[in-house]
Amino acid sequence: EVQLVESGGGLVQAGGSLRLSCATSGFTFGDYAIGWFRQAPGKEREGVACIALNDEGSTYYADSVKGRFTFSIDSTKNTMYLQMNNLKPEDTAVYYCTADSAAYGCEVYEYDFWSQGTQVTVSS
Repeated sequence: EVQLVESGGGLVQAGGSLRLSCATSGFTFGDYAIGWFRQAPGKEREGVACIALNDEGSTYYADSVKGRFTFSIDSTKNTMYLQMNNLKPEDTAVYYCTADSAAYGCEVYEYDFWSQGTQVTVSS
């Protein structure tokens, strides 16, 4: 059974940093596409960073986070991370980690397994 348990959200001032963690079980990195998504109030859930099945290990980043966010994994701990630097108020959202055995992109509909979500709030 695939499980994802997320931690690390919180309140931070603009320009600050946070690191989200996602402990996983039930699958092996490399066999599944994995990613981070977020959903701001009144907006649709959007992809932030993904490693899809056809990416050969490369990472897709949304334009809005390129150069500020870094997606990494620790296979020894079955954990993935999202390091978020230079945070902006527009990064305020509930963040989710996700995984799927047949995702080839970074679209919500491609992913079946989701974490519980964690709130990230960036004050100006």
